[in-house]
Amino acid sequence: MGNGKGLEGVVAAETAISDIDGQQGRLWYVGYDIADLAEAATFEEIVYLLHQLELPNRSQLDEIRNQLAAEREPEPFVLSLLPTLANDAVPMSMLRTAVSASSPHDPDSNDQSEEAIYRKAIRLTARFPTLVAYYDRHRNDRELIPPDPSLSQAANFLWMLNGEKADEDSARIFDVCLTLHADHTMNASTFAARVCAATLSDIHSAMTAAIAALKGPLHGGANEAVFRMIEEIGEKSKARDYITKRLGSKEKVMGFGHRVYKTEDPRATVLRKMAKELADKTGEPRNYEISEEIEKTVMDVKGIYPNVDFYAASVYNYLGIPTDLFTPVFACSRVAGWTAHVREQYADNRLIRPDHAYVGPEPRAWVPLSERN
Repeated sequence: MGNGKGLEGVVAAETAISDIDGQQGRLWYVGYDIADLAEAATFEEIVYLLHQLELPNRSQLDEIRNQLAAEREPEPFVLSLLPTLANDAVPMSMLRTAVSASSPHDPDSNDQSEEAIYRKAIRLTARFPTLVAYYDRHRNDRELIPPDPSLSQAANFLWMLNGEKADEDSARIFDVCLTLHADHTMNASTFAARVCAATLSDIHSAMTAAIAALKGPLHGGANEAVFRMIEEIGEKSKARDYITKRLGSKEKVMGFGHRVYKTEDPRATVLRKMAKELADKTGEPRNYEISEEIEKTVMDVKGIYPNVDFYAASVYNYLGIPTDLFTPVFACSRVAGWTAHVREQYADNRLIRPDHAYVGPEPRAWVPLSERN
C-alpha cells in the first residue's frame, strides 16, 4: 500500500457498496455492473440497493418510492432561508447551508438509532432535488412548483425545475444520470462524509462535509467547466484548433482523465450515447458534435479518455438544467451513496486518524524575543 500525498493507494475503509476496476474500466454497485444498472434499473432501485445491499422486490420498491415521494418538501425554516440564499449564495453554498440548517428541524434530529439514521438518509435524498429546484426558481423570480408525489425522483426534479412535465425519454435519461452518479467508491466527498461520521457526528453534518468537499473545483465542477468550454468553442469546426492550442500550452482540458480509470470511464460510455440521443431528438446537434470533436482531438494528441463529467455536461444542458446547477445536480444523485457510506461507517466504526510525515525543523531551543533578529 502507498503512503504518498493524497493517500493514493491507501485503503481507508472496507465497503460493500461499490467497487472499481480501473484497468478494465468497470464499476459495480454491490456487485451489479453499472452498464446493466443504467440499462434496467431506476434511481429508486439504486437508492434501495446502496442502502440494503440487495435489489428490492416489488413491495420493497413501492415502499422506497413512497418514502422518497413523501419526504420531498423541506422543513419550513429551510424554506424561509431560500429566498435569501438565492440572492446571496452560489448554488453549492446554498445546498451546503440549507442542509446544515435543516439538521435541528429534522423530526429525528437527536435520534442516532439505526432506524432514525435511515429515515434521515431517505429524507435527505428526497429533499436535495427540491432545494436545488426551489433555489433556481427563487433566483429567477418564478413561482415555486411543489413536488408531485406521482412522479419519480428524476421526473419530479425536471418538473419542479422547468415547470413542464418531462417526456418519457427525457425522464428516463435523467434517471440514468442519477444512477450513474450515485456512488463511486472512496472519492473525496464520500471520504469527507465518512471521516465526519467516524467522529460519531450526525448524518446532516456528514452531508454538509460531503457537499463542502464536492464544492471544490478539483472534485466537483468539472462538468460545468466542460460546458463553458463547449460554449466558448461555439462550433465544431473550431474545436480541434482550440483543443490543440490548449494542450500545446499545457492547459488542462476538463472532462478527461481519471485518478482511477486507465481506460474509458464506463459511465462516460453511457452518457455519450444519451447525449447523441438527445442531440438527435432535439434537432440541436451542435453541443454533441463539438463534444465529439473535442474527444477525438484529445485522444489523438494525448491518448486520454473522457470521464463521467464530459458528456454529462451536454446531457444536462439538453435537459434544460442551467450550467451552474450541474454540480448540485451531481449532489442530488451522490447523496444516495454518501448516506449509504455514512450508515456503513456507523455500523463498523473506528475514528479515522491517519499518520503523517513531519517535514518541519528538528527540535530546537526557545529564543527570547529580545534575542531574535
